[in-house]
Amino acid sequence: LLRNPLASPDVIGISSGTSTAAVFCILYLKLQGSIVAVIAVVFGILTAVAVYLLASPGGHFSHGKMILTGIGVAALFDAVTSYLLTKTAEFNVSATMQWLSGNLNGVERKDIPLLAIVVLGLGMILCLLERHLQTLGLGDAYAVVLGMNVRKDYLVLILWVCLVAVPTAVTGPIASVAFLSGPIASRLAGYARANVVPSALTGALLVLASDFIGCHVLPLHYPVGVITGLLGAPYMLYLLIAMNKKGEF
Repeated sequence: LLRNPLASPDVIGISSGTSTAAVFCILYLKLQGSIVAVIAVVFGILTAVAVYLLASPGGHFSHGKMILTGIGVAALFDAVTSYLLTKTAEFNVSATMQWLSGNLNGVERKDIPLLAIVVLGLGMILCLLERHLQTLGLGDAYAVVLGMNVRKDYLVLILWVCLVAVPTAVTGPIASVAFLSGPIASRLAGYARANVVPSALTGALLVLASDFIGCHVLPLHYPVGVITGLLGAPYMLYLLIAMNKKGEF
């Protein structure tokens, strides 16, 4: 969507906004369970809308501005989260930091039905929008010629990217899943498609494999977000080196 392999929902601020809202609810409002997830998801959606509007001055959407705006918003929310953690009790900080690292161990069975309904339901609608993704991939000029309302379609698709806020509110932010699964799926299934379904399956497999490694392969138990983060860091360096060689910087 943004024509940049370094851009993903956790890079452009959506996950950070969701996390900040959840931390505030847990530490300061003393809320737990579904209400925290609902508030976090709503705040994640508002974050995405804010980033989109800030990247569209005068109604002209800019891919580069959205990436830079999203990185700035993510840094702001990360700073707010750090501040909230420094102002609360040590016991609460420990529990919250475990959640922030992305952890499947704290997920309760009652959280699964709502998560499944939201992801499967909205995910199916996203599959129906795959044609729009393919058209936008040709460039805005081609999309306009083909009859698309580019501004409207960008807003709709970016709101659907907010799906990431739903699992983030349940498990915490699991690092690098969106960042890794899209490119891997594209290499496996081919670059001619938007690869929505292959990316989703790749992401699910990545989380399961990382959780297995963190729980059963390593000598100590690590949250799944730690393992996926370790995988994402070298891949980002690889992308940066590859883009630099192509002169894209």
